[in-house]
Amino acid sequence: MHLPSVLKGHKDKEEEPKDEQKAPSGSAEQSQQPAQEGGDQPLSKSALKKKAKEEEKARLKAEKEAKVAAERKAAADAREQEEANDFAKQFYGKVPLNRSQDRPRRKHDVLVDLPSKVGETVLLRARIQTSRPTAKNCFFLLRQKIDTVQAILSVKPEKVSKPMFKWGSQLGSESIVLVEGVVEKALEEVKSATIGNVEIQITQIHLVAEPEKLYFSLEDASRPEKPGGEDEDKPENEEEEKQDGEDGDKTRNNVLLKTRLDHRILDLRTTTNQAIFKLQAAISDLFREFLNSQGFTEIHSPKLQGAATESGASVFKVSYFKGQAFLAQSPQLAKQMAIAADFERVYEIGPVFRAENSFTHRHLTEFMGLDLEMVIEEHYHEVMELLDQLFLFIFRSLKDKFSKEIETVGTQFPCEEFKWRDGEEGTLKISYSQAVDLLVEDGVDRAEVIDDMDTTNEKRLGRIIKQKYDTDYYIIDKFPLEVRPFYTMPDPNNPKFCNAYDFFIRGEEVLSGGQRIHDPVFLAEQMTKKGVDPESMSGYMEAFKLGCPPHGGGGIGLERVLMLYLKLNNIRRATLFPRDPNRLTP
Repeated sequence: MHLPSVLKGHKDKEEEPKDEQKAPSGSAEQSQQPAQEGGDQPLSKSALKKKAKEEEKARLKAEKEAKVAAERKAAADAREQEEANDFAKQFYGKVPLNRSQDRPRRKHDVLVDLPSKVGETVLLRARIQTSRPTAKNCFFLLRQKIDTVQAILSVKPEKVSKPMFKWGSQLGSESIVLVEGVVEKALEEVKSATIGNVEIQITQIHLVAEPEKLYFSLEDASRPEKPGGEDEDKPENEEEEKQDGEDGDKTRNNVLLKTRLDHRILDLRTTTNQAIFKLQAAISDLFREFLNSQGFTEIHSPKLQGAATESGASVFKVSYFKGQAFLAQSPQLAKQMAIAADFERVYEIGPVFRAENSFTHRHLTEFMGLDLEMVIEEHYHEVMELLDQLFLFIFRSLKDKFSKEIETVGTQFPCEEFKWRDGEEGTLKISYSQAVDLLVEDGVDRAEVIDDMDTTNEKRLGRIIKQKYDTDYYIIDKFPLEVRPFYTMPDPNNPKFCNAYDFFIRGEEVLSGGQRIHDPVFLAEQMTKKGVDPESMSGYMEAFKLGCPPHGGGGIGLERVLMLYLKLNNIRRATLFPRDPNRLTP
């Protein structure tokens, strides 16, 4: 059956898909591209290109990681093989913890002896002050106290292996090492070392201890200070410390004093501090040596007392069972009672406590006192003259026996050489009235200094005396009675003054002393005038009621002498672990 052509065309049209539409231009090419992930639309050319780049990048990354892993494995295998074949294994590494498990009794050498041991093998324990590794050598600066020497670690067949060289080159500053090596003459002087004419060729090096953290380098802590700088005698609160470095250190571009004291152990390792405290020990030894030669007996007085020695305002009160006690301001009472007990000449080296809320460069709440007391035969100047001879003995001995230490300190704290008058002219001695006249001539108002002299005028007087008499050490005698303690003997010719003296170094007082009152009635009168109840010090008064000879003495501040002699500008630098109103640690 044949349908009409019109109907036939209509039927063909109906058989076409109803949703089929005419494709836009270019659709034939798109129909041949792969579809996108998760969708029906094919990827564009740019998407295909990007995908190909990412695949190539991932392939290259994988190849690189595989290569790096292979190189690392090869390096590890090489190291393992090198270490397995390391002939120097026993010549380096960390030593086992010393629990005194053995005692080979092998003598350790000291750096100062090395110049006499050229060609010898030595064993020494030292700190690494600095290390400077190069491709072929590692240069160490080893330190013991104030001495340093250069030591060199180099790869050598059958002596120093590559693993040993690499391990040693990584040792840090301030590590303690046990070094064995041969002492050789240096080809040229090692200027960075105190012992510069020899060096050590290392054959063995072992680590004893290493620091967990360094708060500053010893190189920074040893930088020279600005010459001639002085700390002002003024309050030094925390804010001021931040502004001027507690003592002006900020302008000197080195480690601040507060930072040093916060980490005092590290600071004390500098060669400067090693020298400072060797000199401090020397002053104590010389003090003891001289007085022993003069017939003195060393005593040890209690530091817990039932009453204040001078005034209740400057003493530390402590609980004492059901009552209270005081930390001794000085051994003054004990010294005098020892004289009443017929010891005749006594001295003591011990701590002194002062509860003074002072923040100056020269005050501490605890310091070491060098005190003496002696019987007077005729005149209190016998005591003053003996004290003068004591200081001259100390000055001469320091210069003759400790020049190396003084020079070491001077590299960081440069100053004019300390001067004193010696020989026939003797120490300069002036009265307080003469000292006032010198200040008035220099423009100071007499009313300002007639009764007492503050720190500023003391320093001014020191500069006047240095310029006029060329000395840093002098004595002022006959002080106003009003400013001295109750036990001071008044001047028999002028009741406004007393038989008391102060010793000065570089314009600051280092010793205060004089004749003491030995008559119990007169002593009680003076105590009452000063507001001290004699009954509150009955044990002390009994010494005089039992009969006591005329006597006098003095007290010296050890740290202050050291500070001024070396011109350290702050007493905290002359104190191992300083104590002031803001510091009780470390």
